[in-house]
Amino acid sequence: MPIDVMMPFYGDVAQFREAVTSVLDQGDPDLRLVVVDDCYPDPTPREWLASLNDARVRYVRNHTNLGVNGNFRRCVDLVTADWFVVMGCDDVMHADYLATVRTLAGHHPDASVIAPGVDVIDENGRAVRPLGDRMKNVLAPSRATVLSGERLATSLYHGNWTYFPSLLWRTAAVREVGFRPGLEIVLDLALLVDLAAADGSLVYDPEVVFSYRRHSASVSSVQAVDGRRFDEENRFFAEEAQRCAERGWPKAARAARLHVTSRMNHLQARVGAQVGKVSTGLTRRQGH
Repeated sequence: MPIDVMMPFYGDVAQFREAVTSVLDQGDPDLRLVVVDDCYPDPTPREWLASLNDARVRYVRNHTNLGVNGNFRRCVDLVTADWFVVMGCDDVMHADYLATVRTLAGHHPDASVIAPGVDVIDENGRAVRPLGDRMKNVLAPSRATVLSGERLATSLYHGNWTYFPSLLWRTAAVREVGFRPGLEIVLDLALLVDLAAADGSLVYDPEVVFSYRRHSASVSSVQAVDGRRFDEENRFFAEEAQRCAERGWPKAARAARLHVTSRMNHLQARVGAQVGKVSTGLTRRQGH
C-alpha cells in the first residue's frame, strides 16, 4: 500500500530537487509524491518535475498563495493513502526512510504518528548541531518507545523534540482533529497534543533515517528574530495550560505553563539579536 509524500513547495529550487530526488530514490518505492506549489513565481520546478516522467509524481499548483498553515491543510486534503508525510521541500530522506517508518506503522497500526530519528544539516548539506537541536536531542526519548495521553503531551510541552517533516501520520487520525487555524509556528505541536488529547499515540524509534535542513531563512528562524514566534507560542501555551487543567492533566498543565524550552529559545534569540546589533554598530563605526 503506497505512502503519500506531500511536499508543500515555495523555496530554493536546488534544494527542492535534492528533496524530490531523495524521495524517488527510496529503497521502498511504493509511494506517491504530491508537490503542492504555493504560487512560486518560477515555472522551473514544475517543468523539472514533468521531465522526470515518473508516474508516482503529481504536481498541484494553488490558485492563490495559502501560506504555511493553509498549504499544510491543502496537503492533508489531497492525501489518499492511509499514511502520509508532509515533507519540507528542502529536507532529505535517507534511502531507508520509507521502509523504516512503514515497518513501524505495521507494528503499530493504531498509532497516530510515527517519529523516526533525525539528523540536522545546513544550507550546504553539512551536518550541524545548533543549540536548539542539541536540546531536542536531550528531550527526545533515549530509546524506542510509545507515548500517549498526558505523558505524550507533557513530554512535548517541555520541548517539542520532534521534526515535523520527518513524521509519518495516520490519515484518519489527523483528519479527525486537523490543523488549528491561525497558527504558523506551533501548528505541528498543536496537532500532536490534539492527537494526544484524542487518545492518539506516538511511536518513536531513534534510528536516523531523515535529514532536516536548518537555515536562517526558515519561517521559525525569521519570526524568532522579531518576536512573532514567541508571541504565538506564549498564547498557545497559556491556552494549553488551561485546557490540560480542565482535562485533569496536572503534569501536562504544569509543563505547558513553564514551557521551559520555548523560554530558553526566546532568550537565545534576544541575546543573538542584541549581539548582532552591537556587531553591526561596531562595523559601522569602524567604517567611518
